[in-house]
Amino acid sequence: MIWSEYEKLNRKQYEELQLERLKRTVERVYENVPFYRKKFDEIGVKPHHIKTLRDIRLLPFTTKDDLRENYPYGLFSVPLSKIVRIHASSGTTGKPTVVGYTKHDMEIWTEVVARMVTAAGVREHDIAQIAFGYGLFTGAFGLHQGLEKVGATVIPISSGNTEKQLMVMQDFGATVLVCTPSYALYMDEVANELGIDRSNIKLRLGLFGAEASTVEMRREIEKKWGLFATENYGLSEIIGPGVSGECEYREGLHINEDHFYPEIINPETGEVLEEGETGELVLTTITKEGMPLIRYRTRDITSLIYEPCKCGRTNVRMTSVKGRTDDMLIIRGVNVFPSQIESVLMGIEGIGPHYQLVVTKKGYLDDLEVHVELVDGKLLERYAELEKLENKIKHRIFTVLGLNVKVKLVEPKTLERTTGKAKRVIDLRNKTN
Repeated sequence: MIWSEYEKLNRKQYEELQLERLKRTVERVYENVPFYRKKFDEIGVKPHHIKTLRDIRLLPFTTKDDLRENYPYGLFSVPLSKIVRIHASSGTTGKPTVVGYTKHDMEIWTEVVARMVTAAGVREHDIAQIAFGYGLFTGAFGLHQGLEKVGATVIPISSGNTEKQLMVMQDFGATVLVCTPSYALYMDEVANELGIDRSNIKLRLGLFGAEASTVEMRREIEKKWGLFATENYGLSEIIGPGVSGECEYREGLHINEDHFYPEIINPETGEVLEEGETGELVLTTITKEGMPLIRYRTRDITSLIYEPCKCGRTNVRMTSVKGRTDDMLIIRGVNVFPSQIESVLMGIEGIGPHYQLVVTKKGYLDDLEVHVELVDGKLLERYAELEKLENKIKHRIFTVLGLNVKVKLVEPKTLERTTGKAKRVIDLRNKTN
């Protein structure tokens, strides 16, 4: 099922629409956002210079630091009286990044999420349990309004209280689960502890987002819950969830490119890369009123696929995010993404899906230690088997990364659990200098 005609335009139609909307957006920010007018003037670019889509390369990038420096409302392009909703990022470091939505923006947001969940397989007979936290975070509200638009029944249970989540899941007959991949795995753990009969669970579809996951983790979730797991992508600065999502073929995430214009750049030089090359995703909002963003650097590493999908949609797809430029670790000259380690770990028997990467520094060299939970804690008493498993993990990681790492196998359920984004990297370098 295809929700909107805008998901099956031909390439020429997309480009004509995108250019028209890009021109209007550039004019809007130049006239109404002092930050952009100053940046454009500094490099001698005016709205009339945008004559083709390629001319977007004349425009400056926007970064998360720009949002923080204009906190809270400095990038709004309409008066505050026109803003009907305010959201913000988690703000784990410093002040959060604030975003504002007009009534029209809210309609767009609802529409793009409706497309995304329809592509994933949600129908009006579904009962969707949203285990994201409701609040300034965009995830819960974004999925909520899109699911309601397609006619699904929404259970806005929010995050936390896992035992209650599982009770509601059974009693209310939830068929769709909305949460982070890591929380889905933790819920399975708690369900096993409680001895829950899986025949009482009706889940058939997972809408997972807010953190990157690997194919291996998805298979693990599907095996444990007996559902079809899909990935979706969004970020509050652009709109929230609804930027892109997988269809039933899961061969890339369909970008709603009539609203968000994507580019892939070399993260070091800023150069726009050719189709199919892997680099940093840059997004320009071309329909937003409240806070349009020009060439926003997402820091997410991916590539774009322009050929039409088997599902019938013709909009461009992005591959699953490989990692973030600011999450990438450089260990003794080797670039390491947590997702690469995760892919290795998920294929090894005897260890659980929960892991952490601990980075330390000895002298001038960085060291990486991989902490992984055992499925059976009794293995800690069998040194020969433990050593064999540690060596197996080290060898697999060396094969993939060409890097020797330390491996520490720990008791089951000793690594931190979270109802939101899992913290995979513990960087102790400043503490060990």
